[in-house]
Formats: sequence, C-alpha cells, structure tokens
Amino acid sequence: MPDLSLQTVAKRLRIYIGESDRWRSKPLATALLETFRQQGIAGATVFRGIAGFGAHSRIHTHNIEVLSFDLPIVIEIVDTPEKIASITDLIYPMVREGLITIEDTQIIKYTHRYLNPLPADRLISEVMTKNIVTLSPDMPISLAWKMMLENKVKAIPVVDHEKKVTGIVTDEDLLERAGIRQRLSIALRLDQSEINQEIQSLINSPLKVTDIMSQPVITIQATETLGRATSKMVKTGLKRLPVVNENGVLVGILSRLDVLRQVANSPYAITTSNIPVGAAKTIGEIMTSNIPIVNQDDNLATIVDKFSKTDSHRLIVINSDGKAIGLISDSDVVARVQPAKRPGILAAFRRIGKTPAGNETALELMSAGLLTAPPDLSVAEATQRMLTESRKWLVVVNEENHPIGLVDRQLLLEAVMIIHQPDREE
Repeated sequence: MPDLSLQTVAKRLRIYIGESDRWRSKPLATALLETFRQQGIAGATVFRGIAGFGAHSRIHTHNIEVLSFDLPIVIEIVDTPEKIASITDLIYPMVREGLITIEDTQIIKYTHRYLNPLPADRLISEVMTKNIVTLSPDMPISLAWKMMLENKVKAIPVVDHEKKVTGIVTDEDLLERAGIRQRLSIALRLDQSEINQEIQSLINSPLKVTDIMSQPVITIQATETLGRATSKMVKTGLKRLPVVNENGVLVGILSRLDVLRQVANSPYAITTSNIPVGAAKTIGEIMTSNIPIVNQDDNLATIVDKFSKTDSHRLIVINSDGKAIGLISDSDVVARVQPAKRPGILAAFRRIGKTPAGNETALELMSAGLLTAPPDLSVAEATQRMLTESRKWLVVVNEENHPIGLVDRQLLLEAVMIIHQPDREE
C-alpha cells in the first residue's frame, strides 16, 4: 500500500465511460477496477451518473421516457504521481470511447481502520489517569523526590491553591537542577540506605519545587479527543499531558501509555485472516535502524562507554553469531555491580568521571528474554505485545534472529497518529 499519508501532493485520475462499455467480455468498469487492484493502486471509486451526454451528443438518462439507458460511469483514483503514470499506459487502450483526465490534488488525510487502530474519537476524560499525585510550588525538593520514589512516577504536576497547573517536575529536572545522581528508574534499583542518603542531601538544599519545575506547561482539555491529544503529544515530543477542565483545574494526566493502551485494546489489534494485504502498518515500516549494540563479552568499561556515546538507556546484547540474546539497561548495570562501584558508574553515566575497572561482562549484566518480532508484525499487534509484557523496546529481527531495527513507545505513538495535515499554528 503506498504511503499516501506522507504525500503532500498526489495525482487524481478520472475515467469517463458508459455503462455498456466492455473489455474482453467484462464490463469495462469491472475490468478497470481489477487492473487497479492488481497494480497496487491505493483505491478506486466508481460513480454511476443519473444523466449525461458524450461525444455523440446523445442524452443518457435513467428516465424511462428516454430510449438510451447507457448511463455515464466515472471511475476515480488518487495515488502518487509515479503510480498514476504507470497505470495510464495500461488503461489507455482499454478506454476505446470516453475521457481520461489527470490533475494535481492535495492529500490532507489518508487512512484505514487497520492502519490506524487508535479510537481517535474517544474523549480524553474517558481514558486519562484520574488518580494523580501533585506537588505545591513551595514544597521542598526532598519531598518531591521522595514522592516520586514512593509512587514510582517520573513526572508530577505542580498546582496552586486553586488546583491550576503552574508547572511540572520530572526526574530529569531533579537531575539537572537539584543535584540528584540518577534517574528514577536507576534509583529504584538502589539500596534503601543509598536512597536515604540522597534524600538527606536534598533536605539540606534551600531549593523549592518552584525553583526547579518546568514551565509553562502544555495542557489539554478533558473534553478534547484522543486523536487531538495524540497529535499534540507527537508534535511537542511530550510523554504526558496534564488534563484540565473548562476552568483550568487539573483533573487528570494523559500519558503515552494511556494512549497506547487504547490501541492495544482495539479490535484491530487482533490478527484476523480478513485484513487486506498491506492494509496494516508494520513495525518494519516505522522502526529505527539505529541500534545500540554490545557484544556479550564486552566488559564494564566498554558497556558504560557505549551508553554514553549512544545517549541511550538500553543496549542490545548479541552473541558471537550476531544474534540478539538480551537487553541491558543502565539500571541493570547499577543494580548488578558491586555497591562500591556504583558511585563511579553513576558519575560515568553523567560524563563527570571515569568508569571503575571491572570484569563484569554484558552477558552477566543483561536481562534475558528479549522481546523480538519480525518486521511484518503489525503496529497494533506490536503495541499489544509490548504492553502485555511491560516492555519499552521491541527488537525487530530477521530470519536469522539478527537485530535489524528497534521500536519504542514513541515510534508506536507516531505510527498510530491519524491526523495528517500541513503544519499550522496551534
């Protein structure tokens, strides 16, 4: 199926024929449709007119008082300029009496229910997370970090006394502006004594939430649709949006995970035998081929260096045959090395120190049970699998189990966004 969703300008071909026209004993309209389908045209529509006249100036109508019933037929297709050009030579001899026209047309949306399993018409209020933790602007940063750890959330909205959003605090904000040593996912793998030590250091800080929070905050109304929210998340690159009511009061949070759950629960996420060939967007079409890889025998210094150079929080581990055998995260490294090495590794991750020496290998530090899939797996099925197994990465592999690409939640979100139109001011 051609990727018309990315085609700003396409071509529209129209064929004007009569209902009685034939091609090799078949009605010409039927023969043309079969030709279009065989050539992989995106789609075609046949219109049956109620009246008209052509080159012979004979009026054709459905009116019983007129003798001719050879009603006019119009067949229309829209596709890429290349496809239209290739099909023209085939249909030219088929239309022995009639008219063929081609013109430029602009596509603002092209979709299919299997291409876009997102229920875009659902209201945000129906799918958002309603039980949310909030911070106040004058709260000490030590309490903000403690609340993140206790609730295992990477971002917490900041609200004033009227419950209106004034900012948002993420673990990245605390990392960059408050001096914590690691992201939340790593902190959750540390010993309680190490966590308490960091909280104590924050208690001595004079900073408040208002000093480190990100602002202004992009919000969305609870009465808006999921399609609109997905479009806004993709365009801004945000993983979550605070949801407000008509008075600007915070009523929930819509996360990337909330959106993808709707895709996973869609009836089109289930494989069925009647899905048209090429109708479902596949992970092979959306994957990134920029794959951060380490070999199973790579040592600790090589692994940490690869994390720094790739700016990634996860690495794929391959064996000597180039097959994907596991995944190693930065939190795996911190959790599975000797406690004495952790401060040095955390500093190395932040590029403020050298990696401590160690003989640990990627094979010893990785998590087995890598989630893999072939490139022809549909996006909807991939979403379902990743959410079912609580995975953030899916590794796309070929027949030899060699990694050829990656799919993460952001790529899935971009793939299910069905709104396509020229950029405009929000």
